[in-house]
Amino acid sequence: RVQTVSTSFLIDIRNLSILHNSMEQIDYENPWEYQGVPFTSDMIGDHFGFCYLIQNTVDGRLYIGKKLFTKAGYRMVKKKRKKVRLESDWKTYYSSSEELKEDVAKLGKENFVRRILRLCNSRSECSYYEGKYQFQYEVLLHNSYNLWIQLRVRKNKTLKK
Repeated sequence: RVQTVSTSFLIDIRNLSILHNSMEQIDYENPWEYQGVPFTSDMIGDHFGFCYLIQNTVDGRLYIGKKLFTKAGYRMVKKKRKKVRLESDWKTYYSSSEELKEDVAKLGKENFVRRILRLCNSRSECSYYEGKYQFQYEVLLHNSYNLWIQLRVRKNKTLKK
């Protein structure tokens, strides 16, 4: 009996340690959650973007979308303008839905859960899985923030080799 309590206590300490370590690396408010832990820049790796679900914890409404980790930008290199990829606003992003953004402003960020459903390796893969999750969650049949599903994906660009 004492051993069981001791073992569960150790497991709890380990989980708290993992949570504490991941919280130390969070440098933005209301972090995205991925596989049960807060998502950090260190976890991006070679991924291009992600599909996400944002849920209003007050009324249960949700929004499914996609976001890229980078955006196109320009830098001056040797007095020439060069196209480069810059970090996007993914940390502070709350979707393109005006209604959702209004609710976030009105209810507060603490009343919204932001969950990454899938990390993607290409823009096309992001688009494919965004549509897949929107149909899977039946966002147009229920009271969600999604107002339409717009999808255009090419097969040979979806799966990067």
